[in-house]
Amino acid sequence: MSNLAKINIFRRKITKGLTRNIGKNRFIVKGVTPKKILIVRPNHRLGNTLLITPLILEISKQFPDSKIDLFVKGTVANVLFENYTQVDQILCLPKKHFKELFLYFKTWFRLRLKKYDLVINTTKGSSSGRLATKLSRAPYKFYGEIEDNPYNKLPDYEHFAKFPVYNFWAYLELSGRAIPEKNIPVLSLKLSAEELQNGQEKLHEIIPDKNKPTIAIFTFATGDKCYSEQWWEKLYQAMLAEFKDYNLIEILPVENISQIQHKAPTYYSKDIREITAVMANTSIFIGADSGMMHLSVSSGTTTIGLFHVTDPTRYGPYGNKNCSLNTTGLSTEEIIKEIKDRL
Repeated sequence: MSNLAKINIFRRKITKGLTRNIGKNRFIVKGVTPKKILIVRPNHRLGNTLLITPLILEISKQFPDSKIDLFVKGTVANVLFENYTQVDQILCLPKKHFKELFLYFKTWFRLRLKKYDLVINTTKGSSSGRLATKLSRAPYKFYGEIEDNPYNKLPDYEHFAKFPVYNFWAYLELSGRAIPEKNIPVLSLKLSAEELQNGQEKLHEIIPDKNKPTIAIFTFATGDKCYSEQWWEKLYQAMLAEFKDYNLIEILPVENISQIQHKAPTYYSKDIREITAVMANTSIFIGADSGMMHLSVSSGTTTIGLFHVTDPTRYGPYGNKNCSLNTTGLSTEEIIKEIKDRL
């Protein structure tokens, strides 16, 4: 482990301890409608950033005339929220603080410069999130936690895309605002018609038969979430035998790694929106818990998430015909049946 990594771990421990009890919720006065809103989620991972899209969609629904700024880490949010008309400025902390100290402090300074009506920290356990909420200039603030929250006993409350919305509802209700329709939005990248058309053209370049629908698989994942080559080979061969009326393609990660040794037609790109548009033109996506899995959900295509390490109740695909499969003890035949049921 490098010295910088050790320093970063130490920094996180210190800041978490210092910010654990920082800040107190300030509720919106009845009759006040926030116009300038800041959402705080300083995490650089693709999947975690995508998981705030339901909250952005719900805020846009509750306050349609508002403008929303984001306080995030890394630059992926600029790509993900490109077509979100209500998203205004995106304040991006650098992924590696100590290598870009000037940008790091500049972003915190920009946070202090602007005035907001409402600031929402999406994740109560984030020390940077609580600190950013504390330092921001706004009369109304939500630190991400509500005592006696009526929603935290719901079976899906722990889901990382859902609990920020449930908490937002609880905050609004404690502010005296009624919420007549309560539906958790699904992840969405808001692809344009032009992007979808381009995705179809990219897909047609690699599939053997344009008249057949297409099944997409993603065989990679980080760390222990990644299934073995033997596991994927068995599933791939079973899919070839079962789905003869479908094209079968593999979408590759940025690392260009294939757990089936590139045996299927492959699609590779570093363009996040183009990848999502290709996914949107397939009939179904099957892959392990990863940013790519969340991208598939945001594309609108049916998504089956494969889980054997992480918790599907916290990260699993939801909405439409999407589902999570805990593959521990699950046979290849049972997985094939789940795919057939959703095609």
